[in-house]
Amino acid sequence: MEWIALSLLALVLIWAIWIYNRLVKKRNRVHTAWSDIDVQLTRRHDLVPNLVSIVERYTEHERSTLESVTTLRTRAIATDSPARLGKIENELEALLGRLLMLREDYPDLKASDNFRQLADRLVDVENHLQYARRFYNGAVRDLNTLIGQFPDLLIARAFQFQEAEFYAADVHHRSAPQVEQA
Repeated sequence: MEWIALSLLALVLIWAIWIYNRLVKKRNRVHTAWSDIDVQLTRRHDLVPNLVSIVERYTEHERSTLESVTTLRTRAIATDSPARLGKIENELEALLGRLLMLREDYPDLKASDNFRQLADRLVDVENHLQYARRFYNGAVRDLNTLIGQFPDLLIARAFQFQEAEFYAADVHHRSAPQVEQA
């Protein structure tokens, strides 16, 4: 009878270790994914001052847009919450898109090699950032699911694993695109 109790205890211990290791793996994946987002955001933030500087040279009527871009960049750098950062970055992304569209209104800006190179780099960063967001939110989903499901939540609570915050979704892409009638 004693060996049954010991065997049962050993199975429970093995199960607890297995669950704990899964939780650690998921938590580390979330941290790694956040690091990927941070790298892409840093790349974007590094491009912003150069982009603003070039646009300032060619445009005179876009001062408020340029100031808003600079302000949002500063707020984004100072924010540590993924949810809040996502909202700020969505606003920044929209304003950067407006800046890139200015080339249609300003032929000299459109002809600028520096502007074209920065715009291409920004598009590249945005593509990488979108992938990093999806990967991060998938890692957060997996961790939060593991923390919330029974019996894994018993180990998660015992070792104080916390759910991670999702990176806020871009609300501009949620609605169906508007198609103009010809």
